[in-house]
Amino acid sequence: MTRILNNQSAWAQKWPAPAKLNLMLRIVGQRSDGYHLLQTVFQFVELCDWLIFHPIEDGSVRLLKALPSVAESEDLTVKAATLLKAETACKKGVCIEVEKILPIGGGVGGGSSDAATVLVVLNRLWDLNLPVEKLMQLGLLLGADVPVFIYGHSAWAEGIGEEIKKIIVPEQWVVIIKPDCHVNTKEIFLAKELTRNSKSITISDFITGSHINDCVSVVCQYYPSVKRALVDLSEFSDSRLTGTGACVFALFNSEFDAFKAYESLKSKWQVYVSKCVNESPLFSKLKDGGYLS
Repeated sequence: MTRILNNQSAWAQKWPAPAKLNLMLRIVGQRSDGYHLLQTVFQFVELCDWLIFHPIEDGSVRLLKALPSVAESEDLTVKAATLLKAETACKKGVCIEVEKILPIGGGVGGGSSDAATVLVVLNRLWDLNLPVEKLMQLGLLLGADVPVFIYGHSAWAEGIGEEIKKIIVPEQWVVIIKPDCHVNTKEIFLAKELTRNSKSITISDFITGSHINDCVSVVCQYYPSVKRALVDLSEFSDSRLTGTGACVFALFNSEFDAFKAYESLKSKWQVYVSKCVNESPLFSKLKDGGYLS
């Protein structure tokens, strides 16, 4: 049995892996390899998974408790730590404890965010000192959304999501509904009905109100519960799909209005209320703890 080393109190902290929202998503083309060219805006949400890292003596990478539906070897947190070890020839080991809060398969980036937190935090706990740019390159090997979580700030993204530029957007309250379905992202991007030639826009176009998501009509056609969630949420504010879903969300100017919607919806839906932020809660913690200059 792997023995966890308990004499390093710096490891025994809870590290956030925040949710993200796609505030808009345009598909502006497709590469020869099949990947879609996108324009999107990412913003973080204070709603988080929480990770705790325990050093272990045999140099292995383990989960304290695997997710029921995911083999440990396929878990993105294990893949991230293993990739970091391979890249740096690090001999240290870790047992990763995950407190899962974010809905699985909801399109809010739970797995990608968990992987990013692993890369960012272990880079410091293992004293590897890789630059953010290198961590983002590694993150892209794990998933297209991982780099933005490593970047740590609301971002305008293009390409397949890897061309990232900082953006400042209002930090509003948000209500998120997770319909009782798991949207197959590959299915949506392969759908013949999907728009793949949207006109590219500028950041100023987005700021002045261009918030479309090109996936909405296809997702609603394939997943009626997503459409019902959008309709129910639209009674309180403009409802939107994040990425390919399944989660839908609406933004509110006040905590009061957000909680009013939450109270009305919670008997029918799996629903969350939180606050949008431009700086990732992970990076806020790193700065507060003196890990970042």
